[in-house]
Amino acid sequence: MKASHILVDAESEAKRILGDINSKKMSFEDAARTFSKCPSRKQGGDLGNFGKGAMVKPFEEATEKLKVGQISSPVKTEFGWHLIKRTG
Repeated sequence: MKASHILVDAESEAKRILGDINSKKMSFEDAARTFSKCPSRKQGGDLGNFGKGAMVKPFEEATEKLKVGQISSPVKTEFGWHLIKRTG
């Protein structure tokens, strides 16, 4: 699998960012660079390729359900709230 993500502390923040992306106020990649607290923010949220078991279970399960190019609703993990975009 290949994905990008945006990691924030609050579900409300993730929902607001998703709204901005969906309304074309900003791209997913620009939102990641601006708001994500993950070091991947420097690459627009790109996490590259990863195999089964490489990510925490809620993240992996959400990514598996997405089609390439699709963005998830907010996903809660032990690290915070993620917006996930499947990229491959």
